[in-house]
Amino acid sequence: MPLIALTGGIASGKSTIARRLESHGAVVVDADQTVRDLQRSGEPVFDAIVREFGEAVVAADGELDRAALGSIVFGDADQLARLNAIVHPAVKAETQRRFRDAGDRVVVYDVPLLAEARGSREWDLIVVAHAPAETRMNRMISERGMSREDAAARIANQATDDERLSVADVVIDTDGTMEHTLAQADDLWWRLSA
Repeated sequence: MPLIALTGGIASGKSTIARRLESHGAVVVDADQTVRDLQRSGEPVFDAIVREFGEAVVAADGELDRAALGSIVFGDADQLARLNAIVHPAVKAETQRRFRDAGDRVVVYDVPLLAEARGSREWDLIVVAHAPAETRMNRMISERGMSREDAAARIANQATDDERLSVADVVIDTDGTMEHTLAQADDLWWRLSA
C-alpha cells in the first residue's frame, strides 16, 4: 500500500486534491475528520476529555464544545499537553487502523499540520499543496467569510511556506486555475499508479 502524506497551509487546496485522488481510486484518510470522529459524544476520547476538563467543554447538544475547549488549552502549554495526551494516541491508533483497512490501495493521508508535527512517520511520498499566503488569505475571506485579521492569524499559527516546502517530495501549485490544480493531481495519480 503506497502511503502518501498530503499537506499544505489553510485554504491551500488540499481537499480539492484529496477529492481528485479519491475519484481515481485512492483511499483518503482525513486527519481532522479522524479527530472529530473520535471526539463525538459517547466515544472514549470524548469521555476522557470531559473527565479531564469538566462539563464546561460539553455543548448544549451533548457534543464537544470545541470553542470552550479551545479557550482552555490554546495559549496554555500545560493544558494543551493534557489534551494531546488524550487525543494523539487515539488518533494514531485509529489512523493506523484506517490505513490497514485500505488494503493494497493508494492511501492519501490528508494531514494539515505535517510540517508542524515533524513526525517520524515514513511516507512513500509527501505532497504539498501550495499557494502563497496572500492567495490563501483571500480564499479564507471570500470563501469562508473570515476577516483579514482572522485569516492572517490562522496563517501565522501554521508552519511557514518554506518549512512546508522543505518536506515536500511533490509540490502541487494551487495558485492558478482549478483546472491546473486538477491536472497536477491527475499527473500525480498516474505517477502513483504506474
